[in-house]
Amino acid sequence: MVETVTLFEMGPRDGLQNEKLPISTEDKIALIDRLSRTGLRKIEVTSFVSPKWVPQMADAGAVLAGITRAPGVCYAALTPNLRGLEGALAAGADEVAIFASASEGFSQKNINCSIAESFERFAPLLAAAREAQMPVRGYVSCITHCPYDGAVPPQAVLEVTQALLGLGCYEVSLGDTIGGAEPGDIEALLTHLCSEIAPQMLAGHFHDTKGRALANIEVALAQGLRVFDASVAGLGGCPYAPGARGNVATEAVVDLLETRGFVTGIDRPALLEAADFARQITRKAA
Repeated sequence: MVETVTLFEMGPRDGLQNEKLPISTEDKIALIDRLSRTGLRKIEVTSFVSPKWVPQMADAGAVLAGITRAPGVCYAALTPNLRGLEGALAAGADEVAIFASASEGFSQKNINCSIAESFERFAPLLAAAREAQMPVRGYVSCITHCPYDGAVPPQAVLEVTQALLGLGCYEVSLGDTIGGAEPGDIEALLTHLCSEIAPQMLAGHFHDTKGRALANIEVALAQGLRVFDASVAGLGGCPYAPGARGNVATEAVVDLLETRGFVTGIDRPALLEAADFARQITRKAA
C-alpha cells in the first residue's frame, strides 16, 4: 500500500523572516501563489508578530489579503500571543501556530519568558481559538540542541509536547532549530516521545545547517511520522538562534520521499519554478 506524506511549506514565513533586507509584499504574494499551484496542501504564509522584533513580517495582513487562494490549500500563520491570533482571524488565516521551547535559554532569548510563563500566555490564545473554531498547530524548538543551553534531554521535549497537545494543538512539529541533531539523536528522541504520543500527532522540522536533515527525516519516517516541514529553495532560519540558517529544501524532501516510494502530491516542475522565484526575490533584496 502506498503511503502519503504531507509537506508543510515554511518558505514564506520561516524562509523569509530571517532575510536582512525587506522582501516586498508583492513578491511574497507572488511566491505564495506559485506555491499554491504545486500541489502543496499546507503553506505557512506569514506571522503576526511585533514588527519591532521581526520586521520582515510587518505586512502579514496585506500578504493574506493579497494571495489567490487555491481550493484545498490551508493557509497558516504563526501567532505568538492573543493579539497575533486576533490579527490572523481578521486576515482570514485558515489555521494558526504557537511555539514553545524545550530549553529555558532559548525560550528567554526567543520570547523573553520562561517555558512555564509561555504556557500561561498560550492559555487565553487557545481559548479564543477554540471559540473561533480555529485549528492550532504547535511547535517545539530546540528538540536536541540549544544554542544557549547545549544538549536538550528527550524528557524536556516530551513534557513540552504533551503540554501543547493538552492545550488543544492538533499536531506538534518538532524543531531541530540549529540543525545540530544527528540521526541517532532523532531516533532516541522519537523512541522516547512515541512511547507516550502517537506518531500521527507529530511532525518533523529539520534544519539542514550541517547537512543531516534528510537523514533525520528518514529516521522520523521509520518511527511513523508522516508530516514534515520544509522551505522552498532551503530558505531561512531563526533570527534568535545563531547558526540556524538553512531549512531543508522542499524540493530535496520531495525527491527523497518519492525515491522511497511515498506519495506527496507535489508537481515537481511547478515546485522547481517556485524555488527559482524564491531565489530571485531573495537575491534582489540582497
